[in-house]
Amino acid sequence: MSKFIKNWRVDLPASLVVFLVALPLCLGIALASTGNEPRLFSGIIAGVIGGVVVGFLSGSRIGVSGPAAGLITIVISAIATLGSFEAFLLAVVLAGVIQVFAGFMKAGVIGNYFPSSVIKGMLAAIGLTLILKEIPHAFGYDADFMGDESFFQVDGHNTFSEILIALNKISVGAIIITICSIATLILFETKAIKRFAVFKILPGALFVVLLGIGLNLLFKFNFPDLYMDSKHLVTLPQATNWTEFTAFFTFPDFSAFKNVNVYVVALTIALVGSIETLLSVEATDKLDPEKHHTSRNRELKAQGVGNILSGMLGGLPITQVVVRSSANINAGGKSKMSAILHGVLLFACVLLIPNLLNLIPLASLASILLILGYKLAKISLFKKMYAQGLDQFLPFVATIIAILFTDLLKGIGIGILFAIITAIYNKAQKFDSYKDAILHYILFFIKRDYKNNIRIHHHEKEAITIHFTGKITFINKAKFIKTLDNLPHKIELTFDGSKSSKIDFEILEVIQDYKHHGRKSKEIEVKTIDIDEVEVSNH
Repeated sequence: MSKFIKNWRVDLPASLVVFLVALPLCLGIALASTGNEPRLFSGIIAGVIGGVVVGFLSGSRIGVSGPAAGLITIVISAIATLGSFEAFLLAVVLAGVIQVFAGFMKAGVIGNYFPSSVIKGMLAAIGLTLILKEIPHAFGYDADFMGDESFFQVDGHNTFSEILIALNKISVGAIIITICSIATLILFETKAIKRFAVFKILPGALFVVLLGIGLNLLFKFNFPDLYMDSKHLVTLPQATNWTEFTAFFTFPDFSAFKNVNVYVVALTIALVGSIETLLSVEATDKLDPEKHHTSRNRELKAQGVGNILSGMLGGLPITQVVVRSSANINAGGKSKMSAILHGVLLFACVLLIPNLLNLIPLASLASILLILGYKLAKISLFKKMYAQGLDQFLPFVATIIAILFTDLLKGIGIGILFAIITAIYNKAQKFDSYKDAILHYILFFIKRDYKNNIRIHHHEKEAITIHFTGKITFINKAKFIKTLDNLPHKIELTFDGSKSSKIDFEILEVIQDYKHHGRKSKEIEVKTIDIDEVEVSNH
């Protein structure tokens, strides 16, 4: 709690930025998932629970959870299969139960096996996707919902056809708001503006929203041709009294327990949601300036509890989400309080000031997401990945292209496949045979030699040496991270690679992160023997 109080000056402004990013995504994902405007509140419910409940239970320092675009097609199919939204909510509850069980069974270890190059490719791809998907909204074409991350959209269009349509339906008012909004956000990144105390506390995103509202009202009364009506503004469900507000909540149909399809849907949501969460946790930890390592098993439990509550109250499935988490990091969030406060803000604003929120132009929010996308996909990241060698760069690029033209999970799968092919190709150069290279890896797994490749030697006077023997690959990553997590405080730690034939970049990156960040929390003095220095790319 002391950390939360200490960091409130940065966590409160960060929570406001995350709120402004999450609001249109919650509404857009709900509209796309249910195809029903009265169900828009299901996205808000998931956002509130993802922020407050999951934020409190999670071990992630700056991760943010909520409804995920990657589950849209699953939700659409599930509601059609089960015949009602209420039966679908029961499946969400059961999915949460499965996730809690998976957390206790320590299934979160899967997250430690995702190749680093693929995770970085995922981050860059999400950044590029944000840019491409928000261009129509920046131009004032808002027929499609905000939050559609897949290349092929549920409305029959794709990423590029949507942009072409937008170019033929440009709104000058939206363009003016977009240009002014982006200029404001860039201004807030300068040292000159940060010298003023008020601008350190209040984020640029808040001024962007107020500017957008002000400009559109100016258009309404002075330049009606530029004015954007409700089709181009945030559209929140509104209630005039408490009875109408409680009607926004829907409860599961427990009689659907007899329907076997409920369990199939629950397992699907749990599996896909857990994979997306683990991917997001891995990506968020890489973006975290302090390189905090999040417990994957604790995260699964937290997501499970969140989905149980979301399903019970009429909300959509929840996962940790990269877009909201990266917005939190870029806004300077330091603790989980920023995620919790963003959930509180969602609930309070929807309850108390929906009329004001419904004045926000979607072009203003698109501008915030465009800048966020740029920060995730900077050219410098591509340069750093190329400098690390083709075995890192090729899976990185393959992941980006695959995600841009399919969706997140398919793209990650293709990226991992590409990483495996690259590894086999490199090994084949040594053996002069692809057959021998594949056989080598098969035997490597069967013999499980990698289990003994990392050994700990305890010395006197609180000193520990971690010895690497043989070839150390990403397969060793899970055990290595667990070893680091279990180290005692205030010790002298030595990484010794003198007896290792090769240490892959995946492990070198973990060592580098630990030397510069991880050791601080335990006051550990780190030394290395025959360990190569690597340049760790950071956004």
